[in-house]
Parts: sequence; structure tokens; C-alpha cells
Amino acid sequence: MEFLEEFLSVTDTQISIIGLILGLLLTALLSMILGGIYTRYGSTLSNRRVFSRNFMLIALTTMLVITIVKSSLALSLGLVGALSIVRFRSAIKEPEELAYLFLAISIGLGMGANQIMVTVIAFGIISVIIITAHKLSSIKTDDKNINLTIHSSNKKITLKKIIEILSEHSQAINLRRFDETPDEIEVALIITFNDLSQLNSGKDALKKIDNKLKFSFIENKAIY
Repeated sequence: MEFLEEFLSVTDTQISIIGLILGLLLTALLSMILGGIYTRYGSTLSNRRVFSRNFMLIALTTMLVITIVKSSLALSLGLVGALSIVRFRSAIKEPEELAYLFLAISIGLGMGANQIMVTVIAFGIISVIIITAHKLSSIKTDDKNINLTIHSSNKKITLKKIIEILSEHSQAINLRRFDETPDEIEVALIITFNDLSQLNSGKDALKKIDNKLKFSFIENKAIY
């Protein structure tokens, strides 16, 4: 019993303030680099620059939590209990967003566990793999393309109608996401086209049906 109490007791481990500060600064630096990689090389249709701002806070928070609880099993169990109460319901629409969030958490875990060299080396290798994979995919797909999101509350506008119209003004269309409610729809597409005038003509054709359509253009890579 005494052994169990001693095992579960909070060990009074002194945390180096200088080491903590350096760890936080390095974690912030790595999360900033991660945000830049996600913004530049990500393929999600959401606002990548805004979403990437979460990485630093997540990584820093994770590092702080791990730094505090790593010296005590009791605190670790308390953390599990606390997380079972708190419900995280962030709107993750694409798997890539979740993958980058896990990478940010991994940075915080590694730095909080004082595995600095392993974390930096692993992050560097993962970053090189992400950039290289993006470069290779860009070489294979040399057509001009753009991410287009269309939002409409007009019941005359359907997914079939949108694709029919845009097909007449583009080389290829890939459906990425389709959200529908009784009052509105939102369609996310990747469109391949010859030049920007093709995209404008397709947009004008859709506006003839509903001039209140909302369009969002996000470059997938350079348009020109």
C-alpha cells in the first residue's frame, strides 16, 4: 500500500525555467514552420492561412501539459479524466486538416517529453517528404486549375446544373465536397481550364440563373 501511494504521489521534480522557455520558443518556431508548410503546400479548400494559426497554440498547450504531468502518474490520470469531460467539436471537413493537427500535437508531445533532437529531426524529415510529394504531384498535373466553392440558397440551383454549366466552360471538373440543407447548398470543386476567361464565362453562365450566387476562388497552384 505504501509503495502504491508513493508511486501515485506527485513527485516534486524541479522544472528548469530556462529549459522551459527555450522549449516553448522552439515549439513556437516549429509550429510556425508547420503553418507555413500547410499554407503553401496544403490542398484543403478552407482558408489555410486562418486554420494554420491554431497550430502554435495547440503545440504550445500540448508541450505545457506534458511538461507538467510527465513526472507524476496521478497527474497523468487526472489529465485523462479532465479530457473525458471536455468535448472538442471543431469542424474538421477534410482529413488533411486532422493530419496537420496531429503533427502539431506531436511537436508539443516531443518537446514536452524533452525529446528535442528526435522531434526536430522527425519534423524536418516529414517536412521534406511533404514538400517533395507536392513538387512531384505538381509535375504530373501541369494543367491550370483552381479550387472553386459555390454557395446558393436558390432551389433552382442543383449540383447537376452547376456541373453541367461548368463542364461547358472547362476541361475537367472534380467534385471535392457537397453540403446540402433544406435551404441552401455548398459545392466545392477543382476545375481545370485553359485560361481565366473560361472560368469567368462559366461564372457568368451560372449568374444568369441566380445573380445572388456566392463564389469563392482559392488557388490550387499558380493560375498564370
